[in-house]
Amino acid sequence: MTTEFDLGRLLAERGAERYELHSRYLNHQLPRMLHTIGFDKVYERAEGAYFWDADGDDHLDMLAGFGVMGLGRHHPVVRKALHDVLDASLADLTRFDCQPLPGLLAEKLLAHSPHLDRVFFGNSGTEAVETALKFARFVTGRPRILYCDHAFHGLTTGSLSVNGESGFRDGFAPLLPDTAVPLGDLDALARELKKGDVAALIVEPIQGKGVHEAPPGYLRAAQELLHSHKALLIADEVQTGLGRTGCFYAYQHEDGVEPDLVCVAKALSGGYVPVGATLGKDWIFKKVYSSMDRVLVHSASFGSNAQAMAAGLAVLSVMENEQIVANARATGELLKSRLAALTDKYELLADVRGRGLMVGIEFGRPHSLKLRSRWTMLQAARKGLFAQMVVVPLLRRHRILTQVSGDHLEVIKLIPPLIIGEREVDRFVDAFTDVMDDAHSGGGLMWDFGKTLIKQAVAHR
Repeated sequence: MTTEFDLGRLLAERGAERYELHSRYLNHQLPRMLHTIGFDKVYERAEGAYFWDADGDDHLDMLAGFGVMGLGRHHPVVRKALHDVLDASLADLTRFDCQPLPGLLAEKLLAHSPHLDRVFFGNSGTEAVETALKFARFVTGRPRILYCDHAFHGLTTGSLSVNGESGFRDGFAPLLPDTAVPLGDLDALARELKKGDVAALIVEPIQGKGVHEAPPGYLRAAQELLHSHKALLIADEVQTGLGRTGCFYAYQHEDGVEPDLVCVAKALSGGYVPVGATLGKDWIFKKVYSSMDRVLVHSASFGSNAQAMAAGLAVLSVMENEQIVANARATGELLKSRLAALTDKYELLADVRGRGLMVGIEFGRPHSLKLRSRWTMLQAARKGLFAQMVVVPLLRRHRILTQVSGDHLEVIKLIPPLIIGEREVDRFVDAFTDVMDDAHSGGGLMWDFGKTLIKQAVAHR
C-alpha cells in the first residue's frame, strides 16, 4: 500500500486556519497578542531579508527570527545542501558509527575558534547552554554558576537558572544554585568567587535584553579572576556569534579573551534545521568523557544529525565566501551612525548602541511639557509601551518587522539578516524618521494607538 501525503494541498485547504489552529491547540496567548497589536499578518513566502504577504506586498525583516535567519531566508546554497543530504540517503543516527559530517562541521567551527579544541552538537541554544553548565560543574566539582543581571540564556530548567529576568523564572523554582552579578562589576564577581563554590561565570558579550555590551576590559579581567579561583568562563554566543556583531564571535572584540566554553546556535542552522553547539577546551571534554564507560554520559537524540550538519557546513561556507562578517560590520556601522545622528533631532530618542548588526534604540523621557505628560501617562500604565508604539507603525505603515528588546524596556532591538545592505538601511531609517516625526508632532495615529495599549495594560494588571 502506498501512503500519499500532499503538503501543498494540505496548506491550500487549511492554511487559512492558521490563527484558529494556534488558538485551539498551541499557545493560545500568541494569536491573542498578535491580534491585539495588529501583527496578525498572513505571510505567504519569504526570501533573503523580505517576506511577502497575501497581497503581494514586501515586508523588510529586521528581526531575523530572533537571530536565526543570519543568512536570510532560503539561501540557495543552504537549500541545495539540504536537498543534497536528503538525496544522499545517508545512514544517519545509527548511534554506533562515526559519520563524517559532524567531524567536518566541528573542524570548520573550530577554525574560527583557535583556542578551543572540541565540539558537542545538540539541538538548540538552550541545550548548548545546558551542556556548558553541566560540563563546568563536573570538571570543577562545584555547584554554583554565576550569571549577569538581565541575562537571557534559555528557558529549560538549567538555562532558566541563569536567566536574569524574574518574569521568566517566576513559578518554576527550585532551580539550580546560581547567583546573579551585575554586568561589568568585577568586585561583585570577586566576592562570589571567594566563597569557593563557583564553577563558572556565563556571560553574553552583548546582552540581548536591552543590547548592553560588557564594559571594555571586563571579559578579560573576569577571565583572569575566574581562572585564579579555578573557575571557568562561558561565553554565550547563541545570538551574538557567527558574525552578528562584526566579528565571528562577540568576545573577539576584546584582546586576550579566550573562554573555556562557547555556546552557539541560531544562525548555524541556516534557518532550516535546529542545531546548537558547545565548543570547549580539550581538557574539559576529556574529563567529562573520561572513560569508555562514560561515552554517553552526555548526548542528544538528534545531535549531529546529517541535515543539521549539512546546514551548518553550508552556512559557514557562505559566510566565508560571501564575506558575511565584513558586511555585518560595515552595514552595522552605517545603520548605527545614521540612527545616532537622529538623537539630536528627537527628544524621545535617548540612545543608539550596539555592534555590527545588533543595534539597540532606546527611548527616554522628553523635556517638552506636552510630550513629557504623554510619556508619563504611558510609563504609569506600563513601562515599554512607547517602544511598542514605535514597533507597530513600523510594521503597519512601512512593512518593517522589529521587536521590543524585552519586557518593560523602552528599547527596540534590530537584529536583521547579516546580508542586508545600504538599501535596507535607507528603508529602515526613512521609516523610523517618519514614525518619530509622528511621535513628536503632538498628535497623530501613534498616540491614539498608545491609548489602546494603555487600556490593554490596565485591563491585564
